[in-house]
Amino acid sequence: MAAVYSGISLKLKSKTTSWEDKLKLAHFAWISHQCVLPNKEQVLLDWAGQSLVAFYKKKLELKEDVVERLWIYIDGILHSKKLQNVLKNGKTVNLQLSLVKIINERIAEFSLSGSQRNMCAVLSCCQGILSTPSLAVIYTARQELMVALLSQLCRAACRQPEGAVVAPLFEVIHLALGHYLLIQQQQVNPRRAFGEMTGHLLQPCLVLRHLLSGGAWARAGHGQPRQALGRDLRGQVEAMLRGGAFQPELLSSYKEELLEQQQADTKMGAIKTVLAPLGTVIGKLVDPGCCQPGLHAAVVAGSVPLLYRLFLDAYFSEGSQLLCFQVLPRLFDCLRMSHLQEEQPGALPTPDWTAELLAVEQLLTMVASAGAYSVAADRVRHGEAQFRFYRRLAELLLKRPQAPVPAWFRCLQVLVSLNHLVLEPDLGDLLASAWIGAEVTDSRTRKAQEALLHTLFQTYVKLRQVPRLFEEVLGVICRPAAEVQTPLVLALGPSAVLRECLLELPPSQVLDTWSLVLDKFQSSVLPDLRGDSDVALKALSLSSLLHCIMCNMRTLDSGTPLPVVRRMQCVMQRTLRALLQPLLDLLPDPSGPEPELWLQKAHDCVLLLSCTWAQVDTMLSLNCSRYHAVSEAPTGVALESPNRPSLLPGIETHQWKKIERATAQVHSLGRYCLEQLYLQKMKRTLMQPGLQSEEALRTLRSAAAYILSSGRESLTQSTAASWDGQVSTVSVLTYPVAHWHLIVSNLTILLSCLRPDDVRYLAGVLLRTLQMHKAQEGSADEEPNITLGKVSEAVLHSPLFPEMQSLHSAFLLCLSAQCTSILCSGARSPPGLLQQQLPWLFETDSIDVAHWENRFAKVGPDGVEPRGELTQNLLALVRGDFPIQLEAEQSESLLGLLHIIAALQLDSLLPPCHVHYFLLLLSTAVAKLGDSCSLSLNLQFLMTCYRLLGCLQRGKSARSVLKVMYISDIFEIILTSLFKASSGLLIDSDDPSWLEFLQVIGTLLEQLLQVLVQGKLSIALNFGKIFAFLSQCQECSAATAGGQLGAQHPLGRQVLLVSLTKLCQVLGPFVQGRKHHEAPDVLPGLLLQAGAALQLCAAGGPWGRPPHPAFLSAVSVLLEANVGQCCGHRGTDSVQLSHAAFCRSVFSQVLSDLPALAGSPQAFPAAVRFLTLFLLAPELHPKKESVFTSTFHSVRKVLADTAVPAQVSQDIESHFGALFTQMLEVGTTEDFRTVMQCILQGLDVRNVWTTDQPAILSALSLTKLLLACPFGGEKASLFWRACPQIVTALTLQNREACQEHPVPLGVVGRVLDVLAALLRRGEGSISNPHHVGLAFSILLTVPLDHLKPPEYGSIFLRMHSVLFAVLQCHPQVMLKAIPSFLNCFNRLLSSVMHEGRQRDTGSTDDLPVVAECARLVERMYSHIAARAEDVTVFSPFMVAQYVTEAQKVTLYPAVKRLLQEGIYLIMDLCIEPDVQFLRASLPPGVRDAFKELHSDYVKYHKTSREGERRYAV
Repeated sequence: MAAVYSGISLKLKSKTTSWEDKLKLAHFAWISHQCVLPNKEQVLLDWAGQSLVAFYKKKLELKEDVVERLWIYIDGILHSKKLQNVLKNGKTVNLQLSLVKIINERIAEFSLSGSQRNMCAVLSCCQGILSTPSLAVIYTARQELMVALLSQLCRAACRQPEGAVVAPLFEVIHLALGHYLLIQQQQVNPRRAFGEMTGHLLQPCLVLRHLLSGGAWARAGHGQPRQALGRDLRGQVEAMLRGGAFQPELLSSYKEELLEQQQADTKMGAIKTVLAPLGTVIGKLVDPGCCQPGLHAAVVAGSVPLLYRLFLDAYFSEGSQLLCFQVLPRLFDCLRMSHLQEEQPGALPTPDWTAELLAVEQLLTMVASAGAYSVAADRVRHGEAQFRFYRRLAELLLKRPQAPVPAWFRCLQVLVSLNHLVLEPDLGDLLASAWIGAEVTDSRTRKAQEALLHTLFQTYVKLRQVPRLFEEVLGVICRPAAEVQTPLVLALGPSAVLRECLLELPPSQVLDTWSLVLDKFQSSVLPDLRGDSDVALKALSLSSLLHCIMCNMRTLDSGTPLPVVRRMQCVMQRTLRALLQPLLDLLPDPSGPEPELWLQKAHDCVLLLSCTWAQVDTMLSLNCSRYHAVSEAPTGVALESPNRPSLLPGIETHQWKKIERATAQVHSLGRYCLEQLYLQKMKRTLMQPGLQSEEALRTLRSAAAYILSSGRESLTQSTAASWDGQVSTVSVLTYPVAHWHLIVSNLTILLSCLRPDDVRYLAGVLLRTLQMHKAQEGSADEEPNITLGKVSEAVLHSPLFPEMQSLHSAFLLCLSAQCTSILCSGARSPPGLLQQQLPWLFETDSIDVAHWENRFAKVGPDGVEPRGELTQNLLALVRGDFPIQLEAEQSESLLGLLHIIAALQLDSLLPPCHVHYFLLLLSTAVAKLGDSCSLSLNLQFLMTCYRLLGCLQRGKSARSVLKVMYISDIFEIILTSLFKASSGLLIDSDDPSWLEFLQVIGTLLEQLLQVLVQGKLSIALNFGKIFAFLSQCQECSAATAGGQLGAQHPLGRQVLLVSLTKLCQVLGPFVQGRKHHEAPDVLPGLLLQAGAALQLCAAGGPWGRPPHPAFLSAVSVLLEANVGQCCGHRGTDSVQLSHAAFCRSVFSQVLSDLPALAGSPQAFPAAVRFLTLFLLAPELHPKKESVFTSTFHSVRKVLADTAVPAQVSQDIESHFGALFTQMLEVGTTEDFRTVMQCILQGLDVRNVWTTDQPAILSALSLTKLLLACPFGGEKASLFWRACPQIVTALTLQNREACQEHPVPLGVVGRVLDVLAALLRRGEGSISNPHHVGLAFSILLTVPLDHLKPPEYGSIFLRMHSVLFAVLQCHPQVMLKAIPSFLNCFNRLLSSVMHEGRQRDTGSTDDLPVVAECARLVERMYSHIAARAEDVTVFSPFMVAQYVTEAQKVTLYPAVKRLLQEGIYLIMDLCIEPDVQFLRASLPPGVRDAFKELHSDYVKYHKTSREGERRYAV
């Protein structure tokens, strides 16, 4: 045998053996167990490696496929389990150094040329070597090999960022970086580590990091790294940079280089000569040879912040601010924007500006967050070195403004926050380029601009220098215009910033600013306004600014000091006399058809200031008793003429007429402000004493008419423009929206003063804008701006809309008229005949509608009731050829109107309107639908009509319909129409939309029958007619020849079944609830006949397997009616349950099909309800088998079905509650013992080991159901005796589940549900505290990290429920094991803080889940604090735990607020020694967090709590 083995070795080395045979022989030798070569692994590896080395050194000629197969062969050996087992057993296998060098050479060739020949196999071999520690030693022992490999790997990855990257490349880089980091940590020579990193690895690794984070690989595609792997690679690159370039031993070298200190460090033993580490790093960074020029600029921009962050992390400490600053200019000079002063303007395109400004923003943010800039220290100690750099940077940013780039605004914001003096010399340029002259359209840029303005204004508010800031603003506004006209200043964002600033200012500073604006008006605007458009635009900008100042300052009240009030009085008078009056005097009479631009803007300016002045004057007079309104009329003077607003004293009538004529020509800001003035006039008139006088009423009506007529023309044109709600942004485009918003906002004032025609006009505009909004809903803008449709939607959904009776009634009539118009457009008969057939469609006035009740309540001369005649006519139309046929376009238009009707409160209509809409909707529902209508449109149309009829019949005026039509006739009309419509619907009877339609129909029919029963209106007659009609339909469906009603169609049979079901469902309880002699004699018999008909219809199927929901509902109602009737006649032997055989057969079918029904939301509840009712009828139970046993086994099958989704299984458990309760009531003790045995068998831990998860889930669900059911006596004794075994089983199940990967959250969640229910139910019944204490061990093992937000919320809620059950139901156990309790609670607290932390990336869509969890934590805090006498000792430790976790993260405000409210309750229990103990014992960082928390506690909570105690009883 040895000869055979030696022969294999010789054949592999023989030159005569072909390479094909050699490869086959080597493969056989490796895989065969019979070939036992001595040291086989080493021999075969050496042979293949030597062959490849010889080939690449040109000593051997091989074909390309042979080379590839040799690489694959080596790769197969390196990745084989056989080799791993050999190495685990301690056997040594060595790789040839020459083979490793060949691998490095192949990767280097790949990185240079991009040739991918054999690269997959080569990289896979390298991966196999690096992933095996005993083989990777050849790299780790020779550091230069590892450095060369890592360098070439990174270059190979970076050279083809957009190509097809070889698959294992990134895994190999990941492994190589991991090994190199270990080598780097063990390196004792910092110079060598620094040299290797900067000389070979810095450039390729930085390029790799850039591509992984934001370059061409940002969107992972085919062959690109996974997100988690890319994140790990970036972390490894940063760790390598930190360990190579920013070692603690290099600090002195950085000091020598940056601070020019020639001092020797005695502690440095390895570094003896001067080293310039920063210069070396920067030199490598700016070297353009590593990649393409375009990519190189982006790499530098992305790497500069990284290097500065690593430097700060390594060397920043108290006293090192200057050292850390000196790095900043050096790194900033690496960016191209720092050299733009020497280049041509506009040398950088916008993408490069974006990248470099992002880098500058990150640099400045790190300076601010680290506290590396101290203004005082820089001025006193360092000669303002930092200040001069920031000034140079600010000048650069402002000389080349980049308003489209959000980072440009953020850089300026950080500079303002660092030191406002940096930008104060260029404050005017800052305001001009970043606010007043900036054209910002993008939402992200707009937010950055608002943040800059907010920081700027808040800074000057704190400095009490707001007038100084506004002086610059006014100077910028009044600068001479070059080529671009000055735009409007105050949009929504800047206006909100300015509003917040003004609210914080004292009145004196606001008045100073106000006076500055007036001065600027008088000096720079009024002298040159006439004829100058540029000055007019400046005047409008100043007016907008003054409007914002006047409207957003803090109002004066009776407590305001008198000097401030007097000054306000003076400023108001000055505004009127020195500004408004001169402006009005400047305005000439309008001469042409359209005013000049300057005149138009001047009118806008005058009216905006007049409107603002009037509003402020009125508000001050109402709020401040010491202020005397300038516009108040003297006592005894009559109300002013209605021809002009009476708000500005001293303004002549002819001036207002002149302004009205000018504004009537253009829809602009001026017209809107004039409407506001007229509205102010109405409000002042309403507040004056003589309100009921004719003069006052004429004033109100005239003003209301003007407001409405002013924008009537603009509202006739459909516009999709949006308005931000700011008065200063009203333009020709946005005027219709502003006008409509003004009207709608003041409807309560206007409606009482409008004529009926005007009210109808408003109703028409409301309907038209609603329809336009529905059409544009899909393309709605995400911005929260105001549109015509949004305003109208707000009216439609307002609870005040029905209270505005005139507008509500007019809108209803307008809506019905439009519906009628569409219906009449589909008429197939002449209008005169249609008016005779459907007269209610042509009622266009509320008075005509009101006559319906009287018209149909009287009996005609021939003894014929008009309502009977109406019904027969309509029924004849429905049975025959209905005169209206709707095509697809008409149906869609009607459907849009029906959706608007659905938004109205139909349950509050007055009887005439209710009747009119009932007839309108009924006519719409029975109309014939044309062939152009699709199936989905037909079904949606019918469903909407009948759902609205149901909503209408739930209203307070539901009985008013009975004065027009009988219930039985309505029943017949609806069903006749449905039978005809269903015969034309080609839809599956199990389709969810059809099932939903059946549910809507059933609800409507039930409501109609309930109205009949509750009103006691000819019950026997109506029920008899209904049953006769349904019997006729049933006979038609049973006949072989097709009946005319369409009930023989499968869908028609379902409609018939639903109607019979609802008839029995309503009639049964009515007959059972009345004594025999009180009920009409015919009703019990009618109920029996209806039940028989229902059984016949249900049994006449086929209803499919599993049964149809309509069938299940029908047999449930049939069974309920019979059970109730039997219960009402207990004690008589003559009464027997009917339909017994039929019900038994259905019972058997339901039990067998129950698992299949679990996925149907309509069929499953009906099936469970049938089983519950069947258990209530022992007479029906079969004699040969136990109903309890068969039902129980069927329930177990459903609960153990793994195909049912988790959410559906929770719904299933809720449906099983009543059934399980009934089962336990009828079941014996032996049956209960069977249930307990099944539960304990399912909870056995052996099911985990055999992966029988369905059995575990079924047992957990059964336990949960059992705990929700009432039981006592011997059954309760059985359960609580088994309770210890259940708790232990739950503990074992949870432990095993939490050890699996991934964790089966379905099992863990149900374990927690069962545990919480068990603890709640076991209050006073669980005698052993140990069994309660096991809950803590369960809670401590449940995972709370790496969960998706919905999963986290679900698990957190369940854990909280368990903990709360212990606290509430077992307080003594909690007190004895309070450390365990607090450990569990602290886990919840820590997880909430971890999930509620602010992240750099990602949305806040999941924040509500975390906020709800935080609310539960706050609730738990309150319950713990309620037991003050028991937990006072532990309160300091709870506070310490809180601040320890809180200082690690920055929480979202919503989460932080809830958690702080909870910990404040615990801090109420802390006494002063506890506070001192915490301040002394907490670590430094945590101590600062505690001080801040305690300060907020004293400021916000403790003070208010003491105030509450003062008034407490």
